[in-house]
Amino acid sequence: MSDALAQLRARIIDDPSNAWAKEAGYAPLYTAAPAARIAIIGQAPGRRAQESGIPWDDPSGTKLREWLGVTDTQFYDPAQIALLPMDFYYPGKGSPGKGRSGDLPPRKEFAPTWHPLILEHLPDLRFTVLIGAYAQKHYLEPKASLTETVRNHADYLPTYFPIVHPSPLNFRWQAKNPWFEAEVIPELQRLVRAAL
Repeated sequence: MSDALAQLRARIIDDPSNAWAKEAGYAPLYTAAPAARIAIIGQAPGRRAQESGIPWDDPSGTKLREWLGVTDTQFYDPAQIALLPMDFYYPGKGSPGKGRSGDLPPRKEFAPTWHPLILEHLPDLRFTVLIGAYAQKHYLEPKASLTETVRNHADYLPTYFPIVHPSPLNFRWQAKNPWFEAEVIPELQRLVRAAL
């Protein structure tokens, strides 16, 4: 990690909006290095990943690495792949009684504050994989639905490559949209191989 990126990491940890995480002993869960060729921007760490300190440390991460066609070593090497979720901390659980179940969304102000400061230190990025609606809404002018955005991924190349979240909970979407693994994933893997 460069001095500039190390200083940014310290600023993130010490930012008052992240005091709760610092008190809980949580580190910001992202990786970045100046030599990174690909950035992967997802939603926010899950509870398991936050507690282990390892990004994408769950079945979704296993599926994502399969989709990218990379090894664990490649995926976790910040000189190859930068992992920059929309929030670097687990946001907690929603309240089912208030109509929210599952994990809360990433904080809206987080990515606009910190992503540009980190990305300016990654001059060798070839392209960025945008996983899910939060990342796509922030970085793109998405289509009418996430499905249409992913189906038309070529519209956003060469800078961005939008995909769905690799969560096992998305199995119904994947079953309804077999073109994703048949057509989109091979193109993603080709670009990853070329970038790395």
